[in-house]
Amino acid sequence: MEFSISGSSLKTLSRSITCLARIGNELVFQSSPSQLSLHTLNSSRSAYQSITFKPDFFDVYSVSGALVQCSVLLKAICSVLRTPIASIDHLNVVLPDSDSSKVQWTLECFNGMRKSYWITCNVEPDIQHLSLDRRKLPSSFVVRPRDLNRLLSNFQSTLQEITIIATQLPALPLDAADEVGGKAVELRSYLDPTKENDSSLHTQLWIDPTEEFVQYTHSGDPVDVTFGVKELKAFLAYCEGCEVDVHLYLDKAGEPILMAPKFGLDDDGSTSNFDASLVLATMLVSQLNNGGNSSQPHPTVANNRAPEQQGTKGNTCENPSDHTRIWSELSGSAVRDSTSADRRVIRERNQNTNDQGTTIQRIDAMNISLDNTGITKEHVLSQRHRSNWVDADEEDDEGDETELYVESTPPYL
Repeated sequence: MEFSISGSSLKTLSRSITCLARIGNELVFQSSPSQLSLHTLNSSRSAYQSITFKPDFFDVYSVSGALVQCSVLLKAICSVLRTPIASIDHLNVVLPDSDSSKVQWTLECFNGMRKSYWITCNVEPDIQHLSLDRRKLPSSFVVRPRDLNRLLSNFQSTLQEITIIATQLPALPLDAADEVGGKAVELRSYLDPTKENDSSLHTQLWIDPTEEFVQYTHSGDPVDVTFGVKELKAFLAYCEGCEVDVHLYLDKAGEPILMAPKFGLDDDGSTSNFDASLVLATMLVSQLNNGGNSSQPHPTVANNRAPEQQGTKGNTCENPSDHTRIWSELSGSAVRDSTSADRRVIRERNQNTNDQGTTIQRIDAMNISLDNTGITKEHVLSQRHRSNWVDADEEDDEGDETELYVESTPPYL
């Protein structure tokens, strides 16, 4: 295998390597006379990215044999591309044969300098190939990377997973639509219910696809997918650098989500000499209607009020869900914190302590006692109580009863 590349194609290749490095650690080359494929898989096997280049993408491209493949570390290739792209005339990559132990990378700079690197091929490469038919994913939308980044800026930068909920556009005239009538897509931050003392901000954002998206396709019941934010932002940066829109394909919770650049008028990238795809695993359990309770309508269609958030810091860690599996559990890198029998004992204890006749609402198989404000009724002092105010000491006889009290800053919302 041998190829030479320069100009704008070299910039695209550099962006591709940068994006692949944000997904996985190992880069696999699969070279055939018809195309060159670069793909990587992350360590938890929940994200797979593939970028394919056609022969006319390169200045020179040649392959000896039907298929040549090798695997190298992405860290080593990133070290090669530390040289500014603007100072590189062209790049040559040579793999003498499929059994070679090293790949030679040569940079020819405009100042006459030549830099040569020999990158060692992995002895036992982990070569994977994933094929996912885009036509079998019923829901999809096309969005400009800058617009989606603007929407994601409403969420905390430390957010690990995000949920996208897609519903059918209401068949209403524009003058008859209410505040939520046209907002058929919701972005919702996912917070791990097993984390203790989690005071992270929970954000829900309703979107009108006709205003924010280039295209939107969905019919039937609402569907949702929950996946990682890190990989999404990496792919958005890649598409924004290539000046193309992003096409997202999704099915339902538990099924993978596919992202690909949107080239021209075609969905398969036939108008471009390169193509890319990112496949992310999604959580098995749906986040719709608070864990599958179909008695509550989806707020983007029937209501114009956002669902009330569950209030205190401690209630989620004391009531783990039977069905929720966090992102690390999908990859097998985390151990379940309790068995199903333990969770049944916790739920029975919560039912016995509900002695004030309040309403029980089922959320992700967790029994949580709610009052009219949607806050769990535990032995938690209200932040408006005088015991939470400064200078509210009952033993202080010198204070005037008419003295103003200053409320202390609450530790959480």
